[in-house]
Amino acid sequence: MKRKIHFIGIGGIGVSALAQYYLALEWKVSGSDLKESETTDFLKKKGARIFSGRHKKENVSKGTDLAVYSPAVRKDNPELKKAREMKIKCQSYPEALGEISAERFTIAVSGTHGKSTTTAMAALVLKEAGFDPLVMIGTKMKEFSNTNFRMGKGPFLIEADEHFGSFLNYSPNIIILTNIEKDHLDYYKNIGNLIKSFKKYVGLLPQNGVLIANKDDKNVRKINFKNTLWYSLKSGKKKILEKTLQIPGFHNVSNALAVMALAKELGIKERTALKALGKFKGTWRRFEITKAFLKGKKKIIVVSDYAHHPTEIAATMKACREKWPAKRIWLLFQPHQLQRTFYLFKEFVSALRSAPADQVIVTDIFTVPGREEKSLEKKVSSKKLAENAKKESIRYIAKKSLEDFLKNNLASGDVLVVMGAGDIYKIALEIKKW
Repeated sequence: MKRKIHFIGIGGIGVSALAQYYLALEWKVSGSDLKESETTDFLKKKGARIFSGRHKKENVSKGTDLAVYSPAVRKDNPELKKAREMKIKCQSYPEALGEISAERFTIAVSGTHGKSTTTAMAALVLKEAGFDPLVMIGTKMKEFSNTNFRMGKGPFLIEADEHFGSFLNYSPNIIILTNIEKDHLDYYKNIGNLIKSFKKYVGLLPQNGVLIANKDDKNVRKINFKNTLWYSLKSGKKKILEKTLQIPGFHNVSNALAVMALAKELGIKERTALKALGKFKGTWRRFEITKAFLKGKKKIIVVSDYAHHPTEIAATMKACREKWPAKRIWLLFQPHQLQRTFYLFKEFVSALRSAPADQVIVTDIFTVPGREEKSLEKKVSSKKLAENAKKESIRYIAKKSLEDFLKNNLASGDVLVVMGAGDIYKIALEIKKW
């Protein structure tokens, strides 16, 4: 008889990868999410039973062996409460990953920015080198049939998130550390606490473990481990990677340098690693380029990007201007979460003001159910962000008015960068139909 697992919050990009893992193991998989999405539709086609809408205790069936819940799920969630009443083993998503990590040689990719891209690059290199990795990643990869998961018998390659201290559940053998910046301050309160958590995380490495760390980042340089391999944009491999990579931006060269250091540590030949990196076409919503025709005749370039931190805005927009120096560039930015917008308000204002874009549109903040401080609604808004930027080219436009505004103002040849970690990416998909 097949074992049964139920996921509470199955539509999340991380949780959905774990659901695919259990489907590959031929468990009976069920899960709930507040809204239907491309992800839940995909899991349904793979064989999962999906419940959409308000979470209900009836969604947890008898005979369930394990219940896994997203970190965003509250303790009073009816499905979680029901599972515990039924004496079903319950684990948070990071705890469930931690169990897999404890049983496998684990390569964990961490840092405020660049985790997904670096993990994706590393996955291709390991696959090309015959390592047959098990991969769980926070984005979709074209090379893995447009999913965020790859089943494999080799090492466990994982994107290790710092929010809620999730990465402290893992048992890494190798850690890649890309950078450390202020983020998730609703949980950490200050950069000092964040750095302490990263130090504790690196301390999970065994005696023969390896830290692959970005020497260009001042906060990463504060993390010490006896077996540290440093990488830097000042190294000689920068130029060859600039020629090798298909995706733009110095930040992606830095990510690739981390992967080259990993390859060397694992004994993978440099030419094998470069060959794999040269094939990398980027990931879902990381500088994803498409073309569209507005009203059937205005030909524009659309860039969909997940950037939702001030530093990411700067890096992405710099790469855009380098790629299209003579084109008119529009930035459409949707802030992600009230907390992040509030705690990094000045940094967002500065990033928007200095972004190398001809026009900047800031639309309504994307709020995450169950993870918002409602008291912040009166303190922070997208309109306030635009007003504080004090620049004519930066304006606030309500989300409901975006279609009409863009139709009337975009011209042939323009570049539209659709940016944010919320649902703004749908504009990049829908614009083709306008």
